[in-house]
Amino acid sequence: MPICFDLDGTLGTFGGGYVLLREVLGEVWGSPPMPEELRACRGSTDWEIIDELHRLRFGCGLENQTYQEFEIVCLARFRSTFHPEGKLPVAFQGIIEGLHQLVARGHSVWLVSGNVPLVLDFKAQALSIDERVHRLGSLPGCSRADLIRRAMLDSTSPHLYVGDRPHDQEAAEAAGVPFLCIGDAVPGDHPILSIDTGAEQLIEMVERLVGRS
Repeated sequence: MPICFDLDGTLGTFGGGYVLLREVLGEVWGSPPMPEELRACRGSTDWEIIDELHRLRFGCGLENQTYQEFEIVCLARFRSTFHPEGKLPVAFQGIIEGLHQLVARGHSVWLVSGNVPLVLDFKAQALSIDERVHRLGSLPGCSRADLIRRAMLDSTSPHLYVGDRPHDQEAAEAAGVPFLCIGDAVPGDHPILSIDTGAEQLIEMVERLVGRS
C-alpha cells in the first residue's frame, strides 16, 4: 500500500523555489516570466507550470525536449545554490525519521513531487532520504493526481498522500486517497501534524489512516 509524501514543505524546505524557477526559465528562454504570470499558473507540478507559461509566451505547448533542457539547467542551478558552502535546506528531522521507519516496517513509501525528476533526486539526497524510498517527479502531461495514481499501480488500497499545501489536498481528492497535512496551510477537516512532529507520532498517525496498527 503506497504511502506517498510530497517533498517541499512536507519533509523540509529549500526556500526561494519560485525565484529559482524564474531564473532558470530566464536562462532557457532569454527572459524570465513575470512573478504575476507564475502566480497565475493553475498547475502545481513543474511540467504543468512550464507548459502553461510556454503556451502564454510562445502560443504552443511544451515539447519533451524543451522540458528536458529545463530539467538540466534547473538541476545545475540547484547544485550551485544548495551545497555545504552555500545555502542548506531545512530538514524536518522527525518527519524524515518517521518516513524511514515506515520503510523499515514494510510499507511502500514514495516521494511524489512536483519537481522535475533530476531535481527531486537532488533534493532527496540533500535531505538524506533513504534510497529505498521510491521517487516520482513531474512527468510530461501528468498532474499531481496523475503521479499519485502512477504510484498506486499494481497495489491494493488503502493509500495515503502526505502534503502541506492546498494543491496537495486537491490532488489526493482527485486521486481518491486520504490526505494528511503537515503544517497549517490547508484549512479543513483532515488530520494535521506539525513540521516538528516526532517519528513515532507520524508513524502512529499514518498507520491509523491506512488501517494498520
